[in-house]
Amino acid sequence: MASKFLPSRLPLPLNSPRFHRLPSTNKTMIPIASFSSSSPSASSVDNSVRKQEEEEEELQEKVAQALTYHHQTKHGFANYARGPRGLDWANQPNPFRRYISAPLLPLLHFPTDRPIVAVTDDAPLYSSLFHSLPPPKPISHSTISQLFFDSLALSAWKTTGFSTWSLRVNPSSGNLHPTEAYLIAPPIQSISDSPFVAHYAPKEHSLELRATIPSGFFPNFFPDNSFLIGISSIFWREAWKYGERAFRYCNHDVGHAIGAIAMAAATLGWDVKLLDGFGYKDLEKLMGLQFFPDFKIPSRPIKGKFPEIEFEHPDCLILVFPNGSNPFDVNYKELSSVVNEFTNLEWKGKSNSLSKEHICWDIIYRTAEAVKKPLTIQKGEFLVDQFKSSGICSENSYKGFTIREVVRKRRSAVDMDGVTVMDRQTFYQILLHCLPSGKGEKHRRQSTLPFRALSWDAEVHAAIFVHRVIGLPKGLYFLVRNEDHLEELKMATRSEFKWEKPEGCPDDLPLYELASSDCRELAKRLSCHQDIASDGCFSLGMVAHFEPTLSEKGAWMYPRLFWETGVLGQVLYLEAHAVGISATGIGCFFDDPVHELLGFRGSKFQSLYHFTVGGPVLDKRIMSLPAYPGPSIDA
Repeated sequence: MASKFLPSRLPLPLNSPRFHRLPSTNKTMIPIASFSSSSPSASSVDNSVRKQEEEEEELQEKVAQALTYHHQTKHGFANYARGPRGLDWANQPNPFRRYISAPLLPLLHFPTDRPIVAVTDDAPLYSSLFHSLPPPKPISHSTISQLFFDSLALSAWKTTGFSTWSLRVNPSSGNLHPTEAYLIAPPIQSISDSPFVAHYAPKEHSLELRATIPSGFFPNFFPDNSFLIGISSIFWREAWKYGERAFRYCNHDVGHAIGAIAMAAATLGWDVKLLDGFGYKDLEKLMGLQFFPDFKIPSRPIKGKFPEIEFEHPDCLILVFPNGSNPFDVNYKELSSVVNEFTNLEWKGKSNSLSKEHICWDIIYRTAEAVKKPLTIQKGEFLVDQFKSSGICSENSYKGFTIREVVRKRRSAVDMDGVTVMDRQTFYQILLHCLPSGKGEKHRRQSTLPFRALSWDAEVHAAIFVHRVIGLPKGLYFLVRNEDHLEELKMATRSEFKWEKPEGCPDDLPLYELASSDCRELAKRLSCHQDIASDGCFSLGMVAHFEPTLSEKGAWMYPRLFWETGVLGQVLYLEAHAVGISATGIGCFFDDPVHELLGFRGSKFQSLYHFTVGGPVLDKRIMSLPAYPGPSIDA
């Protein structure tokens, strides 16, 4: 019985006292295995060998910092990760970054409500995109407008009493939206006669022109009809509410944004892929973020006026290109050399202020430094994986919504009704769309929509609590998203787990039943005692192949593991709405009790994100308003 594995320690209430004084975070680094062998005497060590050893030691220290952050920011039954004692509403960050005095270029709007919305080339059926992509459309004012409208724009405004706030197409932890986006594109009629860099302003659904760039940038380095989208994060927006754990949530949100962009691009026949050879400094210069004042990281958490804490951390660069493009070369070394000259461009606009006062959680910024990716010096063919169709077992589960209806009407459920049930075939169909590889293939390589945007093999799995799925016993299940990990997972988990395929499970769905039991109370307790984890049809914890991935590839994979959970979460959001129910991401969960339940020891596997899917409870006190034109407030 799964319930017998519930940790016996008594939980604390969610409103348990927080730390009022902000203590130091200087702690001993968690040791990891050394990769260097014993070396000869210093006098005989060649300089290049010494340099290599120093570089390896530095890489290990960075991995150790990522591990330190991860373990320090875990929630437990006895204590929560450190955060503010209450919310400082007077200093709630402005959710909208603007570049004051930068030219504002309006984008087009599109219908969102039936009967205006119909199945057209601009708005195909949601489920159809998982089978094949439509023919690619040219880059134009209209298609660029549509891409942002269906990925990062506002989706609605909500109001009740004296409170009014905006919602966006891309979800965010606490609706705080630390994620910013930049368009780097060739000349586009009605937008710019020159290639340019622009910041996307979602409240206005407009582009803020930051700079024009050299005319040879795109034709010299990228295929025809392609452009770039840069993603950055403002950690302060999330840390205002969540304290030290905010770095995790910012990276969840990066993943949600990647997933949202991939889905919107697919509607236009465009493919997307991370350009992960770029280093942090390249991204900073490409997006014009090098002009933010340097932020000196304090030795402990402190409160005060730190306007420099509102800087943007460049996360990733996404190449958007026509579906079906042939492989092409990307010379990151030459690209980096060209981008280095972007500091000499005329950059327009000054970033607005977001808060008057701040709290600096030093470990966030120390970890952000440690996980910065260096430039990958390589020249060769840019791998464009052939589009792979996702598995199908219950196409009729979908309600016939267009992709725009699904992405723009997606909402994060606040409560689940505890009543709604799901058919077994619908459950299986949702999970088939959560897999990285094509139907009939061994799952490892990320080649299906939207996971094909990512540049690494799948590293994230799902431990699933089934509550209300007709035809499936209640209990604990496991979805293996990289089948190369299967035997390792079996060895790492409890020996009493069954690891049996459930009844009626499609052959190409690597889902396994571990234990049969009513897990509703268990799921609730593990997700910080939140009813929403037990009142849906199912909930889950996303489990990453963790320390081995960091040790093998580098500390820069730490945020990328969270990005992968965010893309997976985006699929779960859209799938839930497409079958007529709802979903919500859960960032608050008790990390190590989850690992104890599964039998994990050490840091080989770690739970990074929780999720719940079910029938939502609608709050009739809250009124919805159209996204555009919205009220004049910044909320």
